[in-house]
Amino acid sequence: MKPDSNLIWIVIMMVLTQLVAFYLVKDLDWKWVIFWAYAFGSCINHSMTLAIHEVSHNSAFGHCKAIWNRWFGIFANLPIGFPYSISFKRYHMDHHRYLGGDGIDVDIPTDFEGWFFCTTFRKFIWVILQPLFYTLRPLFINPKPITYLEIINTVVQLTFDVIIYYFFGIKSLVYMLAASLLGLGFHPISGHFIAEHYMFLKGHETYSYYGPLNLLTFNVGYHNEHHDFPNIPGKNLPLVRKIAAEYYDNLPHYSSWVKVLYDFVTDDTISPYSRVKRHQQGEVKLE
Repeated sequence: MKPDSNLIWIVIMMVLTQLVAFYLVKDLDWKWVIFWAYAFGSCINHSMTLAIHEVSHNSAFGHCKAIWNRWFGIFANLPIGFPYSISFKRYHMDHHRYLGGDGIDVDIPTDFEGWFFCTTFRKFIWVILQPLFYTLRPLFINPKPITYLEIINTVVQLTFDVIIYYFFGIKSLVYMLAASLLGLGFHPISGHFIAEHYMFLKGHETYSYYGPLNLLTFNVGYHNEHHDFPNIPGKNLPLVRKIAAEYYDNLPHYSSWVKVLYDFVTDDTISPYSRVKRHQQGEVKLE
């Protein structure tokens, strides 16, 4: 349970990589801007959201320098285009403390999502629109007062977006925003949104994924391990599984996020309703 200093350098390199990409796409035809946004930028930006997930657990600088992690999360947020990091940290801590908590855990789809997106075609649309629902859901389920760090996150992000537009032009800005929307929507990596907590098997609420895309996602696929030990950086989660193999190897798990997406869309027994929802008892302490 110690910080992963490598995470700092990986994030810096990812930000620099996207800055180079912004320059390279600025004069391309629009069809190639969108192509590279999906083929390349989406992977980087989705990976960056999972780096922010790591940073939200203070994995970059440790718990003794929590504010350093918040500032670093704002930096990691830059190539995503939308202010995300600070708000994500606030709501994600609730997700860990009150997994499935009704009105608290905004990872749980709303009743409308479960009711409306219940056919194969509608579930396909729901997968495409996942970034929209993840953005709007907190406003309806568990709205929180805006903090000064969220204001700073927003101002810094909008300033960065304006700078990209001023120096590189509209195509670079569209590439950045499209990479985030496409990467968090119908994309192989987005299978983790559904794989983590949708109950494909009755009685099993959380699932791990042990496939190759963990290399791009800071081992977020090791999700049972992560919820058991949220203060262990993603880099060390495979070691957790190895040490405690008798606890993890016999649990149901996935080897393909693409198959998870396919099964979710085509299986009539699975929908946004396929989540465990709990009514909290006792005192609730929100982030």
